[in-house]
Amino acid sequence: MIESTKFGQITIDGSTYDHDIVTLPSGDVIKRKKKLSKKEHGTSHIVSVNEIKAYFEKGTETFIAGTGQYGILELSHEAKAYLEKKGVRIQTAPTPEAIKIFNKTKGVKIALFHVTC
Repeated sequence: MIESTKFGQITIDGSTYDHDIVTLPSGDVIKRKKKLSKKEHGTSHIVSVNEIKAYFEKGTETFIAGTGQYGILELSHEAKAYLEKKGVRIQTAPTPEAIKIFNKTKGVKIALFHVTC
């Protein structure tokens, strides 16, 4: 369960992270591989298809993107198309709202949370 977020932090199951994170269907929490997006787009504020592929697991039903405290992060068109082709429901919202969506969403899900702007 995601407990809270504030600028630069997110707290999950009692552990506080001070960097962007990804939650996997297994429940594991990993550091976001934003270098993959930065290499392709020159910024980590646009999530590339290669970054999405690094997290994707067969059977994923929902992908949730916490777009930052002010909603700056976005999925590239290619990343959206990849997820749609796999039949994955995409939900994006500023990180405070995205954690509420994450906590309510059942089924197999992957979530990426941007913790700054």
